[in-house]
Amino acid sequence: MKKSDIIQMLLEEFPELDRKTVTNIVNGTFEAMMEALTKGQKIEIRGLGTFRVKSRPAKVARNPKTGEKINVPPKKVVHFKIGKLLKAKLNTRAGV
Repeated sequence: MKKSDIIQMLLEEFPELDRKTVTNIVNGTFEAMMEALTKGQKIEIRGLGTFRVKSRPAKVARNPKTGEKINVPPKKVVHFKIGKLLKAKLNTRAGV
């Protein structure tokens, strides 16, 4: 699903809103999420899950093609922990 698909779904759900308004809401939501994550804050959306920034330490890795050792610098990554409601819905729909 792309951002344009989300916008289209919201337009169908809320026909009283115009495309520009919905697009601004979606863009504003994503901007706020990115801003919070870049500040190191966690984002908790009940039922969906939690986004949080984790730090990965520097490490020495190996180039699989040449076998050469490579120093990989430390970096930050976004980690998502699934919420209970989403987990239950996924397992119900998958027939598990």
